[in-house]
Amino acid sequence: MASGSAIGKLSREEFRRQKDLEAARKAGTAPAALDEEGKPINPHIPQYISQAPWYLDTGAPSLSHQRRPAATKPPNEIDGWYDRGARAGPAAKKYRKGACENCGAMTHKKQDCLERPRKKGAKFTNKDIQADEIIQEVHTGYDAKRDRWNGYDPTEHTRIYEEFEALEEARKKYREEEIDKQTATDLAAARKVAKAGKEKKDADPDFGSSDEEDADEDKYADAADAVGQKLDTKTRITVRNLRIREDTAKYLINLDPESAYYDPKTRSMRDAPLKNVPAEEAKFAGENFFRYSGEAPQVQQLQLFAWQAAQRGNDVHLNAAPTQGQLLHEEFEEKKEKMRDINKVSVLAKYGGEQYLERAPREVSDSQSEYYVEYSRTGQVIKGKERVKARSKYAEDVYINNHTAVWGSWYDVASGSWGYACCHSSTHVSYCSGEAGKLAAQASTAQALLASSSSSSRLDNSSAPDEQMEASNAPTEQNYSKKRVGEGDVTLDKERLAQALAEEKKRKTWGGDGDRCNKRKRGEIGTHDVTEEELEAYRMTRLKGDDPMASYVDEGDVY
Repeated sequence: MASGSAIGKLSREEFRRQKDLEAARKAGTAPAALDEEGKPINPHIPQYISQAPWYLDTGAPSLSHQRRPAATKPPNEIDGWYDRGARAGPAAKKYRKGACENCGAMTHKKQDCLERPRKKGAKFTNKDIQADEIIQEVHTGYDAKRDRWNGYDPTEHTRIYEEFEALEEARKKYREEEIDKQTATDLAAARKVAKAGKEKKDADPDFGSSDEEDADEDKYADAADAVGQKLDTKTRITVRNLRIREDTAKYLINLDPESAYYDPKTRSMRDAPLKNVPAEEAKFAGENFFRYSGEAPQVQQLQLFAWQAAQRGNDVHLNAAPTQGQLLHEEFEEKKEKMRDINKVSVLAKYGGEQYLERAPREVSDSQSEYYVEYSRTGQVIKGKERVKARSKYAEDVYINNHTAVWGSWYDVASGSWGYACCHSSTHVSYCSGEAGKLAAQASTAQALLASSSSSSRLDNSSAPDEQMEASNAPTEQNYSKKRVGEGDVTLDKERLAQALAEEKKRKTWGGDGDRCNKRKRGEIGTHDVTEEELEAYRMTRLKGDDPMASYVDEGDVY
């Protein structure tokens, strides 16, 4: 709508006419006002929104003052930058008036030239005149002016890597040279010490052997520092260089994920990583082996004694006074042994039975004697008599009911029961059937039954065409598979289907199921009550009106 400033002061009649037009537009009886683009203006927009201010008023109804003005930003305002070193075309062959006296380019003067000052400039020599530079105008915005990385080429950062790698190579080479020098000087010093020791011994060097000299060199070469180690020969303390990884980490001894658990936070592995290796021979047997070997159990007992003594009110602290705690623990152990002996003597004096506490001789307990028996590799006796086997009070190796094995000599994994190994019978005190019983037990398993059923079905499918013709003339028969009637790929007999259609029409005409009852009495129906042909005939003769849901109409509300 037009603003009041553009129209001027309205008369009462014009004001009333304008109000009626606004009401008609709101009611929808009059067309809406159009702006300069031809778009309709919603009449329900309030006046303070639709009316433009005096500095944006065009005198026509419009809402352009409420829209964001189109952005007039130049392209590449942020990413644009100067093309460094760009030249415009081929260079001139002669010096031009007003050009740079040093290089001959027209885009700058001599005082602004960035090339090396020549002894004789291009103005006087007319040689090696450089091409003119391209003067570019890059429009940068607010962000581009303040971007400290604007115009930076990331490929320049590779120079830092190359410089660092060169320094690292030089540092490694210098370190290797220092180690070689140090090792050579230490070995020379060791040889001097060895020679001085030989001269003290008043021995003629002409009669010395090379083997002895080599042994002495090896002996005194211990004074030299090994590569990667710092060895002090006086204190015999070795400080390992952490850069040489000679020891295998705990978690690398056994790479099986199901082996001992390694805690990376505490760097501890409590169990042994290799279970089949004895703890004494293993390189690492676990934290628990070190915890319960050596003097570790004694320290634990001492700590437990200190805690128990502190609970009883005694002033014992293992960390504050370890010597006092150890002496008290030894005194406590002595008193404990004395009290145990006193209690033992008092119990024996009161109840007796001291003769039962005496141990038998070692020869009797270990069953050791001077009786010599020699066996072969197969376990047969070569010399001496075989030792009598110890027998129990129960009857052994007693076979009943023609069995050749005892009860419990065979276990059936499928049923989880014990039996006889001679006939695989799991019935106790049964008669032995021998190999026939094994075959019968094997044939009665679930796998054997399933295999026999699958082989019988394959034989039925691969029968001769004559047998199929005989089966078609025979009464209706059904297969014994576990699928339901009407499922899968079904082959229908045309004669049986025609007969089933006639019976279905007769049944619908007379009603009921009398014909099927007569068939059932005569025994003409097979194992299934309904054949595939009868089911297909029922589907073909079924009417749409037979469907119980055909006439159903939902009378509820439709959303």
